Amino acid sequence: MKKTPLVSVIIPCKNSSKMISSCLQSIKDQTYKNLEIIVVDNYSVDDTYAIARTFTKNVYKKGPERSTQRNWGVMKSRGDWVLFVDSDMELSPTVVENCVKIVRKNSAVKGLIIPEESMGEGFWAKCKNLERSFYVGVAYMEAARFFNKKLFLEVGGYDETMVSGEDWYLSQKFEKVGKIKNVPDLIYHNEGQLTLSGTIRKKFYYAKHFVKYMHIRDNKYIKHQTSIVSRYKLFFSRPRKLFANPFVGVGMLIMKTGEFAAGGLGYLMSITSKTIS
Repeated sequence: MKKTPLVSVIIPCKNSSKMISSCLQSIKDQTYKNLEIIVVDNYSVDDTYAIARTFTKNVYKKGPERSTQRNWGVMKSRGDWVLFVDSDMELSPTVVENCVKIVRKNSAVKGLIIPEESMGEGFWAKCKNLERSFYVGVAYMEAARFFNKKLFLEVGGYDETMVSGEDWYLSQKFEKVGKIKNVPDLIYHNEGQLTLSGTIRKKFYYAKHFVKYMHIRDNKYIKHQTSIVSRYKLFFSRPRKLFANPFVGVGMLIMKTGEFAAGGLGYLMSITSKTIS
């Protein structure tokens, strides 16, 4: 019987002491045991590094952004396959097992999308949970995070000059050289105590670094990803789901409108500053 492949789970992090234990424990609790955990810490000033060391000896320091951290983790890995998990995420128990089953069954599959479900505290976390639920199975909104390591290196991994959109870009590169499939299991994205101002500030930050992704040649998803009309069409295509809880539905629409406004402002500021300089 063919030996089960080693899977390297790579977690970039920075000042993640509140959530990284839950993340790493969910990896330890996987039903698939032939895996290694690699944590790449961006010089945290809290207890992130020390906590990570209680779960794995493979803890490294590297920055300045997650693309560099992820690529560094791959270079330190021994696995045949690599899985990228953010420090505020938790894996359902059979994620890795089912990822391996799919790629072993079909050798043409080189990347896998694992759908996300948001969790957290407060009203706005419920709104984010509703929003993410609309994206499951939508090609232009999801990105792969489980990859064949050899092919990952061949396509150049994550673009380290990109701070935003790098996961979508990598998925598009993989689509040109192999199949990408979806896994039925979930990743739970812990939003914590989410606030409206916090999510808008986050969108503004990433939008300031979105220019390079927007100008990628043959970017087949960009029109839908940046269109508030496309997003609203997606939401209103399932009105019963959208307004199952009217307050959450309306709140989610308000949140997305605010995020798009912040994103547009961040993008305009970035291109304006480049023009002036």
